[in-house]
Amino acid sequence: MILQMRDVPTRIAFALERAGVHPLLARLLAARGVREADELDDSPARLLRPDAMKGAVEAGRLLADAIERKQRICVVADYDCDGATACAVALRGLVLLGAERERLGYVVPDRARHGYGLTPAIVDLALASSAASSSLPAAPPDLLVTVDNGIASHAGVAYARSRGLAVLVTDHHLPAADLPLPDADVIANPNQPGCTFPSKAMAGVGVMFYVLLAARAELRARGRFDASNAPRLEALLDLVALGTVADVVKLDANNRRLVALGLKRVRAGRMQPGVAALFAAAGRLPARASTFDFGFALGPRLNAAGRLADMTLGIECLLTDDAGRAADLARQLDTINRERREVEGGMRELAEGAVEQLLARLVEPPPALALFDESFHEGVVGIVAGRVKDRLHRPTFVFARGAAAGGGALKGSGRSIAGFHLRDALDLVAKREPGLLVRFGGHAMAAGCTLAEGDAAATIARFDAALRQVAAEWLDRATLTRTLHTDGPLPLEYFNPDTAALLAAQVWGQGFEAPLFCDEVEVLQQRLVGEKHLKLRLRHAGTEREGIWFGRSEPLPERVRLAWRLETDEWNGQRRVQMVVAEAAS
Repeated sequence: MILQMRDVPTRIAFALERAGVHPLLARLLAARGVREADELDDSPARLLRPDAMKGAVEAGRLLADAIERKQRICVVADYDCDGATACAVALRGLVLLGAERERLGYVVPDRARHGYGLTPAIVDLALASSAASSSLPAAPPDLLVTVDNGIASHAGVAYARSRGLAVLVTDHHLPAADLPLPDADVIANPNQPGCTFPSKAMAGVGVMFYVLLAARAELRARGRFDASNAPRLEALLDLVALGTVADVVKLDANNRRLVALGLKRVRAGRMQPGVAALFAAAGRLPARASTFDFGFALGPRLNAAGRLADMTLGIECLLTDDAGRAADLARQLDTINRERREVEGGMRELAEGAVEQLLARLVEPPPALALFDESFHEGVVGIVAGRVKDRLHRPTFVFARGAAAGGGALKGSGRSIAGFHLRDALDLVAKREPGLLVRFGGHAMAAGCTLAEGDAAATIARFDAALRQVAAEWLDRATLTRTLHTDGPLPLEYFNPDTAALLAAQVWGQGFEAPLFCDEVEVLQQRLVGEKHLKLRLRHAGTEREGIWFGRSEPLPERVRLAWRLETDEWNGQRRVQMVVAEAAS
C-alpha cells in the first residue's frame, strides 16, 4: 500500500478561492480537476443539451408520436438500482408528458430465470401482458423502451420487430466492438459509435432522463404546451441522482450536476414517496442527504431485490404515490437486504478462505484470479468479487451456478483495478479460448460473463488461466501496487463540525473521490466494538481525537500514518467530529 498525496495546482486553487470558494474546498476541488468556479454551478441551465446525444432527438420524436397516438408502451428494465430508477423515471416521465397511465407498463427480467437484457423470452412476456401482471398494460404493447440495457440485445430487438413492435433502446453500456448495433428503431446511448456527447459516463437512468427532455422539447415544438406550462421533469432528479450514484459511474461535471440537483430536492423534502421510505428504512435523514446515502444505504436496498428476490418490489416502491405502500415496500426491501448481507457474509468467508490457501502457496497474489464454489449464490457474486478485489488489488471474478441453467452454466461477475479494462479483457479471453464464454459484457471496472456448461473445476481453471495471462501482459508491478491518493494533512483550523458539514454537502463519488486526509498519529487506546470495528483514541497534532476504523479488527502499532475522513458522529443528541480511518501505513 502506497499513500500518495494528490497534486494541488496552487494557481487554480487560489483562483477558486478568490471566486468565493471556501479555501479548503478550493484546494480539494483543484486537486480533482476543477479549473474554474463556473464548473461548480449546478443550475439546470448548465446541464448538457439533450440534442447533443446521438439518438436522443429521434427517441424524443418516437415517444412524442407514441403519446399522441395513445400507443401502449412497455419499459424493459434491468434488475439493479440503475435499471429500477431508470424504469421509474421513464414511467413517471411519460405520464408527466401526457401518456395515459393505463397504457404504460414495464417488465423486468428475473436474474435467475431470464438473465440480462431484452431477450426473445422477455418480448414474449411483454406480449403476454394481458395474462396476469399489474405491471404491464392490459393489452400487448406497441412500443418497447429499454432502460439500462439493449445495446447488446441483437436477438431480442430482432424478435420484437418481427412481432410488429417498435423498439427504442436507451442504454449506457459499451456496444460490442466487432458487431453492428441492434436493429432498433432508435438507439440513444452516449457510448455508441459517432456520438459526440461529452458525458460518456452517464448512467442508464441519466440517458432515459435525457430522452424525456428531448421528448418534452419535441412536444413543445408541436404546440402541446409552452414554456409556462411544460411538465417539470426536474421532479424526477431524486431518482436520477440515486441511480447515478448507485451505479458507480464516473462523476464527471454533468453527472455531478445531476446528482447535486437531486440532492437539493431530497434535502428540501421534495422526493418520491418511495425514496423517502427508503431513507426511513435505512435510518438516514433526508435533510442531511449525501451521496453516501445513495451509494451505501438506499442503493443496496434496491439492489438486494434484484439479487435475491424480484426487482418488481424495488420498482413498485419507486412508482407508488401512496406513502403507506411505499413504507411497506421499503421495509420488505430492508428485510431482503439483511438476508443479502448474510448470504454475502458466508460467501465472503469461503472466498477469503480460498484466497488464504492460494496465498499460502505463492509468494504474491497472481495478477488476476477467478473463484468458484458450489454454494455461491449468483445474486451476490459481484459484491464478493469487489471485496476480494479490494483486499488483493487484483482483477477478480467470482462464479456461481446459474439457477436458470438447471445447475449447468457458470455465471460470473468481475471487478477490476485501474489500468485493466475488464470487458476488453473478456473479449481477448473469448478470442483466445473459443467456446469458453457463452456471453459477456460490461465496463472497464465491472463486467459479467457466462461460461459454457461442463466440468466446473476444469472450466474455471481454463478461464482463470486465460484471465491471468491477459493480466500478466497488461499489468506491471506499479499498477499491481495499490496506491491510495490522499489530500495530505488537514489544517488544524478545519478540524471542526462546520468543515465536516461543508464536505458532507458536496457531491463526491467515483472519479471524484471524497476527501481523504493523511497524518501521522499516536495510538493512545484501541478496542473492538461490535466485534469487527476498531475504536480509537488518537493523539493528532498534539490534540486527542476520537477515531474509528470500520471493518478492521487487527490492532495498530503505537505510531502510524493514517488515511482518514472527517465526519461527524451523533450520540444522545450530541454531534462531534471524528476521524474515520480508511487505511494505514507504518
